[in-house]
Amino acid sequence: MNDKPLNTNLHKANLAKKDEFYTQLVDIEKELKHYKDQFRGKVVYCNCDDPYESNFFKYFAANFNALGLKKLITTTFDGSPVADQQLLFKDMEGLKPNGKEPFKIEIYEVPDKNNDGAIDLSDIEWLLKHEKNSSTPLKKDGHGDFRSDECIELLKEADIVVTNPPFSLFREYVAQLMEYNKKFLILGDQNAITYKEIFKFIKENKLWFGYDNGGTKWFQVPDDYDIPTESRKKIKNGIKYFSMGRIMWYTNLDTTKRHEEFTLYKKYSQEEYLKYDSFDAIEVSKVVDIPKDYTGLMGVPITFLDKYNPDQFEIVGMSSGNIVGEYFFGGVHIINGKMKYARVIIKNKK
Repeated sequence: MNDKPLNTNLHKANLAKKDEFYTQLVDIEKELKHYKDQFRGKVVYCNCDDPYESNFFKYFAANFNALGLKKLITTTFDGSPVADQQLLFKDMEGLKPNGKEPFKIEIYEVPDKNNDGAIDLSDIEWLLKHEKNSSTPLKKDGHGDFRSDECIELLKEADIVVTNPPFSLFREYVAQLMEYNKKFLILGDQNAITYKEIFKFIKENKLWFGYDNGGTKWFQVPDDYDIPTESRKKIKNGIKYFSMGRIMWYTNLDTTKRHEEFTLYKKYSQEEYLKYDSFDAIEVSKVVDIPKDYTGLMGVPITFLDKYNPDQFEIVGMSSGNIVGEYFFGGVHIINGKMKYARVIIKNKK
């Protein structure tokens, strides 16, 4: 039996830290279009998603046949802060388990039951009403937490996990995916790069970034979520949204962009590229300014990882604050006594 604290910590993550954000369908579609061939014949698991609320479920259910999925599984924990705000199937509330108890949906096939020649959400609705693919309660003592024994058994069955996990549990969430050797595509904050537990996987080429990173993304948040900056909030159809500008897609699915050569234009000069005070590496303040002819160590912004090609560059380590540990050098990114923002330490391979 899994003896880790489950729902207590999950509620802290979502209610105290309020880091449960529901992703918009447009952002899911924009990213998922790049991986369609990798989903064929696979079991997809969305393990932080109320199937009746989540746009991840909506995307995979509506595209079940187009993607050639073998099976779709979605689970929810009890007490979601945005539960019942955005039912995807308005007239199906009777199928949802009573109260806030956790539940799952498993879909094996999506035939065109309304004979309109297309597969859409009305076909999914028919399935959930009339076939074996229906809403099933999970055990209450597991609370639907992704760390519960029941959800781990579902994880073992999955080939690819796709979701937006609670950001405050990001380290633990990724560690679990790695432990069970799962393919995944998940959203996370850019600053997670600087976590020792996450950077280790990036350094070891077990984790990288997807396509649609950074920019501004709008997420549904609970009604009581405090957004002090007016420009970062909006209310549409009674739903509250919060904009975030440093959200990344973390994945271990192959991407074409990580094999693209990053064109370097500049040449090294001692005058332009200063060395750190007590570490034998040069400071490169902008990714576009990486010198093509420098063979030593370089400190670059963490945004470099969105351009990282493992055939072109070697990641040596990270300098962030005063963190010391595996692949972390402590606060060595200092010039003239002033510490720069976190830096990835790299070197050219070519």
